[in-house]
Amino acid sequence: MAPEFPIPAGSATVQVRIIDSTTRIGRLPLEFFMVPPMQGMQYMPVLPAWSFLIEHESGQKVLFDLGVPRDWRTEINVEKEVIDILGEHGVGAHEISSIIWSHWHWDHIGDPSRFPPETELIVGPGFKDKFLPGYPEKADAPVRESDFAGRTVREVDFSRAIQVGQFRAIDFFGDGSFYILDTPGHAIGHLGALARTTTAPDTFIFMGGDLCHHSGEIRPSKYLPIPRSISPPRPAAASFPCPGGALYDQLQASRDRSSDQPFFDPGMGLDIKETLVTIGKAQEADARDSIWFVYAHDPSLIDTVGLFPLAANEWKRNGWRERTLWAFLQDFAPAVEALQT
Repeated sequence: MAPEFPIPAGSATVQVRIIDSTTRIGRLPLEFFMVPPMQGMQYMPVLPAWSFLIEHESGQKVLFDLGVPRDWRTEINVEKEVIDILGEHGVGAHEISSIIWSHWHWDHIGDPSRFPPETELIVGPGFKDKFLPGYPEKADAPVRESDFAGRTVREVDFSRAIQVGQFRAIDFFGDGSFYILDTPGHAIGHLGALARTTTAPDTFIFMGGDLCHHSGEIRPSKYLPIPRSISPPRPAAASFPCPGGALYDQLQASRDRSSDQPFFDPGMGLDIKETLVTIGKAQEADARDSIWFVYAHDPSLIDTVGLFPLAANEWKRNGWRERTLWAFLQDFAPAVEALQT
């Protein structure tokens, strides 16, 4: 049974649109991100980096995460930046009132300097003391002076927070439509967000940032076991018939894990213990069919759900949670096949 995840009552919603930042990150060693090992899974899946456009009924538009800037000096494939994708569909940079960084890692910060100075930048607790004024003045800073030049940098203060589930939260617009969540562990000042997407019934999208890097870090859980039978989650997985929960229980046992534990624990981050606590809180939301949990690098959304410029508010009616929830199991096909031989 899904646990309680109390959310303050509200009648206001925001429009949520999920933006494919065109980032694709491949060849990342699994052992760097997650433990214990999984047979046949040397690398993480090719990872996207989602950005979210949040639009309030007042007309205010907010971006949650920006993906990777195009000038990033690596071989990572980035075709366009979020600001260009917005412009192609008639959303100007001047319309964005706020950019929220889930955290300051390179694959989330984009290039705020391309937005006008009136666009504020919102960061998590501890960010300013640790990183401002940015590189090059602060030589070891992972963020750039140009990200902040001439603009307001607002650090979220959770000292007077309300509660959303077990998370400390800030009611961003003051009407219960959009909350910034305190989700510590992965990095200094890591933030999540919760958007109310419909009312009567209430539904929500939980933007998880890097709270996890693979669905197997949050699922299964004591609240959300693997179903006894699973249909192939999407056409791309048709060649891998999901065998259902019993065989995955065996897979877990072969890795010294119980059937109600996630397949993995995080292997990297600022504070692994705190990350695990945050994941535990998020599992309560993840188990509820009224909440769709989407982390920043979830590949199950690719070719499965409607992306920007389409709105994601009708995700429940469209069945997107169900189509993506267990899609990650296809990553374990070699390990499952090995169990059957």
